[in-house]
Amino acid sequence: MTIIRQMSLFGVQELFEMEPTHRYDAIISALNLDKMYHAVSKRTHLGAPEDLNYSAMIISVFIRIVERIPTVKALIKRLKEDIAFKLNCDFLVSDPIPSEASYSRLITKLEESKILEVVQEQVITQAIAEGFIMDDTVAIDATHFEARDQAPPKQVKPDKEPKKRGRKSNEEREKWLADQAEKEANLPLFEKKIETQLDASLSELRAQVPKDPKWGIKKNSEGKHVFWFGYKGHLAVSTTSQYIVQSLFSSGNLNDGKAAIPLLKGMHERLSLPALRYETMDAGYDYEPIYQQIYTMGHQSVIAYNKRNESKPEGFNQHFALTCFREHAYRYDSYDAKYETLKYTQPKECVNCPLAHEGICQKVHKVKITTDLRRYTAPARGSKAWRNIFKRRTAVERVNAYLKEFYQLNNVRYRTGKRAKVHFDLVTLVYNASKLAADRINARLNQENQAA
Repeated sequence: MTIIRQMSLFGVQELFEMEPTHRYDAIISALNLDKMYHAVSKRTHLGAPEDLNYSAMIISVFIRIVERIPTVKALIKRLKEDIAFKLNCDFLVSDPIPSEASYSRLITKLEESKILEVVQEQVITQAIAEGFIMDDTVAIDATHFEARDQAPPKQVKPDKEPKKRGRKSNEEREKWLADQAEKEANLPLFEKKIETQLDASLSELRAQVPKDPKWGIKKNSEGKHVFWFGYKGHLAVSTTSQYIVQSLFSSGNLNDGKAAIPLLKGMHERLSLPALRYETMDAGYDYEPIYQQIYTMGHQSVIAYNKRNESKPEGFNQHFALTCFREHAYRYDSYDAKYETLKYTQPKECVNCPLAHEGICQKVHKVKITTDLRRYTAPARGSKAWRNIFKRRTAVERVNAYLKEFYQLNNVRYRTGKRAKVHFDLVTLVYNASKLAADRINARLNQENQAA
């Protein structure tokens, strides 16, 4: 009788059930500590000597996220009381325990050096090189979390002057149009229309993202408005392996759609993902420039359609498939990548239709996706293939829940947007490092099972 060995399924949950020493070693080994230590250490021998163990401090900052220690004060208390925990954080017995001010200075150095973004990219690149990210679909979505800062008092806006009645003269209208154009040109990049991001570089987009805490609003599952004062985290997640391949931190009032193009450009310019074909998003990202960016990348967009006071097109159904004389929709058949053409065939109702043999019915209908990138996607809207890809979008929602429930995303302990971004970067970096550690252990167990 043949014995079939079950493949090992070692995930992040099993990683957290390991002994602390092995768990810390597995997660920290996925990070480039040398690069981080070099970024925060002194550049010269001049000045006061540093008697703190910065390498161990960096490790303890990551372990605080892993162990869900709520504050730096609680972290210092545990380092003082638990000698085993202190050694697990790579401190020596003789090392002094850093103060809260020392940890605050470390956070400032991490923020100024931007090293966490560099290490994050290295973790993803390593996961790709080891074959753990081979997904053909990436899902993009945003999640909100509150700030540590106190919301500013509501400001009473002065009453506007009443508008002058009647039509403007030609001179007044030309002056008004010129003023509006000048005002639009002087706006910050993320306050302009989304299409302006297409011509902006990735570095410019990243540098100009607003980071100050702001009031945000969204509708919950019950259709009611939810308000919060804080930030948004925008994630691009590989749907099968569930790595965060790109992330963006912003103010809470930033429109979700305005974060999509920076994420897409980051994937396209900074990562090598040859298997990637689809980007899926909800209706909040239904903007023409996003479709254009995905098309420029050579990929296909699977984005829910957001009907904005648009009338139903005549001769087409709700998924923009052609309808016959009796208003039956043509069925999606295939996509020709060479000619970028969707192929539709006759409706199934044509079998018993009295007009089928009259020679007035079109048997095959073809349409190029470039006719309207928003309406025509590959696979076609409403098809089974489109729905199956769109269902993968739930991966980014699961990752958002993981970050809040297990990695303290909603426990920001720093004031100002710049320092809160360090917390966001730490959380996403620890998550990706945990995923890489679990995948490495899983691969090793599978090799051992196959060799046995």
